[in-house]
Amino acid sequence: MKTRSRSRFRRCAALAAAALLGTAACTAQAAYDDARREQRVAAQFQTLVGQSARLRAFLQQMPKGGDLHNHLVGSVYAEDYLRWADEDGYCVKLADKGLVAPPCKAGEAPARGLATRDPALYEQVVDALSMRNFVPGVGFASGHDRFFSVFGKFMPLAATRLGDTVVETLKLAAHDRVGYVEIMVNPSNAYSFAPRATKKPWQAGDYAENYKQIEAELPKLVAEARAEFDAADAVIRERLRCGTAQADAACAVQFRYLAYVDRAMPQPFAFAEMALGYALVQADPRFVGINIVDPEDNPTALADYGVHMDMFRFFSARAPQVKKTLHAGELTMGLVPPADLGFHIRDAVIAGALRIGHGVDIAYEADAPKLLAAMARDRIAVEINLTSNDVILGVKGRDHPLPLYLAAGVPVVLSTDDEGVSRSDMTWEYIRAAQEQGLDYPTLKQIARNGLSHAFIAGDSLWQADGRTPVAVCAASLAALKADAGCADWLKRSDKARLQWQHELDSASFEARVLQQRL
Repeated sequence: MKTRSRSRFRRCAALAAAALLGTAACTAQAAYDDARREQRVAAQFQTLVGQSARLRAFLQQMPKGGDLHNHLVGSVYAEDYLRWADEDGYCVKLADKGLVAPPCKAGEAPARGLATRDPALYEQVVDALSMRNFVPGVGFASGHDRFFSVFGKFMPLAATRLGDTVVETLKLAAHDRVGYVEIMVNPSNAYSFAPRATKKPWQAGDYAENYKQIEAELPKLVAEARAEFDAADAVIRERLRCGTAQADAACAVQFRYLAYVDRAMPQPFAFAEMALGYALVQADPRFVGINIVDPEDNPTALADYGVHMDMFRFFSARAPQVKKTLHAGELTMGLVPPADLGFHIRDAVIAGALRIGHGVDIAYEADAPKLLAAMARDRIAVEINLTSNDVILGVKGRDHPLPLYLAAGVPVVLSTDDEGVSRSDMTWEYIRAAQEQGLDYPTLKQIARNGLSHAFIAGDSLWQADGRTPVAVCAASLAALKADAGCADWLKRSDKARLQWQHELDSASFEARVLQQRL
């Protein structure tokens, strides 16, 4: 199918060169061919939606653009943490099945050889480090409480395995045909710097004065962080054998980092993390933006929500080039009082967020239609995490606001959030979008495109502001699936556009394969 479209375009281009047919007509013909191919694939897709195994086989192959909401330590599966615990001689606390550094003390069991020595305990640890086999009311009243209890159980080990956690995240992305990942992670020195900041005099609301007290430390911290991530890069290249004939497919996955702020910590702690995050983004191109994390319903997070937005405005005034994607609206009725449901997304947008993470409580926002219209107009994307919203908030199916965002024209991306803890992957997010939300193939294809259009990776986009119309310099090339000289030269100047271009080639190849395979 792709070959026929290309040869047809070449014949058309030859006629155009001879002034027998306009170039615009060639482009229109190729676009028509592409549309017909997509329609045929979409029709086949609809026959698979009710058959989960066939749908999985289809969507597993589908190129999925970017994963823009990915917490590094939560993306790793429990089995990988246990493998590292075995290698490093860590211990399992018998009381809560958490992992701690050696030597093992009373009430702790060696992780080394655990899978063969005590398979039952091994399985209990896998459950404790994830949402596997969770039953509400058994040990924890809710999925929310169980989910957020998990991270402390593997954090001591995860903190020592930065490069390895990235490797596993990239492997999962490659398996799911995800071409780009933005990974939420902080340098390790953030967790010594931020506590120190809490011991300094704090002037509530006087952010300029508070910044003066920590500013001198930032250059050294940034240098340390860059060295830490340089070392992680070396581990990643080694583990994946990048640059060799045996390179893992994960080497082809592009990735960048998002620094984050812990909203559940005291104000000086959050402020110091924010200061370091902004400094990192300005100094290291591997860091492309900043986020805010932790349970949004935490009492400190609720009490300080407005303060955190003020902090972001303070730092953004100093460094307006730093991009923000903010967790907002990861709440639902009953989890917090109604008053706390009415403004979080709006305030994050006012604070300059270019993307909103979760956005589950959008329908409860004051004047939700006006806010949705503003997000659609300003192309502020929402990162939809279907499995996470189900596991943590119990929001799924017809209760999920995904259709509301789509109907309003808000750009939507699907993302994994914490796929290791949730025991999911990106393909599963697309399956849920199809089966639970009724999304068709063209909508999923556009969502995959959005994952790159709204990425913070450097460079101009291949698409105009609507996310659907190609930029003029590459319009004819996209229709032909072959870059002419002008488009090729333009692509060289944009990391983002090159990723988008490759995604379009991969999508066309996928569609041609689907029509041949008849899944």
